Amino acid sequence: MLLAIDVGNTNIVLGLFDGSRLVHQFRIESSRGRTADEYAVVVRELLSMRNVAASDVKGAIVASVVPPLTEPMLDLVRRAFGFEALVVGPGIKTGMSILYENPREVGADRIVNAVAAYERFHGGLIVVDFGTATTFDCVTPKGEYMGGVIAPGIQISADALFSRAAKLPRVEIQRPAKVVGRNTQHSMQSGIVYGYVGLVDGLVERIIEETAFPSCAVVATGGLARMIGPLSRTIQDVDDDLTLTGLRILHERNV
Repeated sequence: MLLAIDVGNTNIVLGLFDGSRLVHQFRIESSRGRTADEYAVVVRELLSMRNVAASDVKGAIVASVVPPLTEPMLDLVRRAFGFEALVVGPGIKTGMSILYENPREVGADRIVNAVAAYERFHGGLIVVDFGTATTFDCVTPKGEYMGGVIAPGIQISADALFSRAAKLPRVEIQRPAKVVGRNTQHSMQSGIVYGYVGLVDGLVERIIEETAFPSCAVVATGGLARMIGPLSRTIQDVDDDLTLTGLRILHERNV
């Protein structure tokens, strides 16, 4: 089995693959204060809950956008499973040309998503990843990583509203019944959710206009993709497992 580890600013997502099939998925908090030993204990307990022995895990791959957590993740693999994990970074074989001015600036998760999406669509595409930041990554019809857009994530935007407007309460981020709210809670939820849908559609439409690809698939992933996707007029598909799938593909290309 292959253990894929996606380290984000808010959560660490772990996927366990049996061949090409994702059989288990776990999500834990990204805590910079937790040691490699603690992470190793947590991961082995999670696997034990699913009746997976440490000896069943034969390989691992890590993509991290949190530098202080990269080495603890590699160390946890050593301690829990007794081998070295593959790291998504400079020198890894992606099968994708990076057209960014400085390829080292592109986050590992963005490359992983681009690889997975192109493997699926084999054409021009945009990946919208709803994470701590919301990223829009563009791949050319020839399979080149072209570049993208980075915007504040929906939770970051909402937290700024809650903290800077003294009379506005903290509300749950969810779709209200109507766009025009009849109370403060619903009005705020409408502004957060539908305002973000407008941001997504506006950026996607501008990217499509600028790139002028003959056709362009738009796929969303990340924590809030399931909520924003159905409300968007530009997002065509939601793939919750896109990043983990990309990690599996990269592992196959490098072993």
